[in-house]
Amino acid sequence: MELFGSAASPFVRKVRIVANEVGLDEGMVWHELTTSPVDPDLRLAKSNPLVKMPTMKTDQGQVLYDSRVICEYLDSLGVRAQIFPERADERWRALCQQALGDGIMDAAVSIRYEQNIRPHENRWDAWIKGQLGKIRRGLDRGEAEAHRLDDKPHIGAITLACAGGYLDFRFPEENWRSSRPALANWCDRFSLRESMILTNHIVQESN
Repeated sequence: MELFGSAASPFVRKVRIVANEVGLDEGMVWHELTTSPVDPDLRLAKSNPLVKMPTMKTDQGQVLYDSRVICEYLDSLGVRAQIFPERADERWRALCQQALGDGIMDAAVSIRYEQNIRPHENRWDAWIKGQLGKIRRGLDRGEAEAHRLDDKPHIGAITLACAGGYLDFRFPEENWRSSRPALANWCDRFSLRESMILTNHIVQESN
């Protein structure tokens, strides 16, 4: 299998964590690349018409894109942890947690694009404020549901941990942890997993 993406992307990190948790990371070929809506990597366009990360090519040559699709595919092949719970109540809770974490990361990446790609004179402060509102409300929901989270590496927990880690990495000034101690403490515990340590944004960027 081949995985295309940037180690700085929270969605790519999510896929790499799942690959590690299910025991498939060692056989995966990693291709580091950078792409954006205004400067797409045309090498990626040959496989993924959306030119978005992450993108995966399976051993059979099939191309998969969107972290949710890739994670479910990896889970179907995995030999260790089960990332998508089977029991209905646990599955829907994990999927909703995944949606919450994905939404937080989507909003954070949107702010990064607005602040770092859009010309300064065209930046839309109201847009940034709206995305920050999504992030803060999402984190508040995570705080309210932190008691439901444990150390099991299901897709909801992995995605929420990726969201928290990305905010630590790109938005330290937001200081999200100070008013959400339960979620922050859970993130700290979950971040001790090998899969989280190996994919840590700050460590990856320093290498």
